[in-house]
Amino acid sequence: MLPCLTKKYLGFECMGCGLQRSLVALLQGHFSEAFALYPAIFPLVLLGFMVTLNFMFTIKFATKIISFLAILSVTTIIVSYILKLTS
Repeated sequence: MLPCLTKKYLGFECMGCGLQRSLVALLQGHFSEAFALYPAIFPLVLLGFMVTLNFMFTIKFATKIISFLAILSVTTIIVSYILKLTS
């Protein structure tokens, strides 16, 4: 795994800490562990899947779906980061 340079040099976790471990857990089928490590993993995976599908096929409401998933992902990242900092 790549080390978090923010945590290493500044001493606190960044908003992306846990993403790599979460993705590995998700690929191994450990869904609850993946969510516990990085709560935004599921919206991010759906966003990536939707963007990929949009490149391959014409989807009627793709821009609205992608926008919704992007907002959901960013919101989840920020809220989980704030909760991590306050706990």
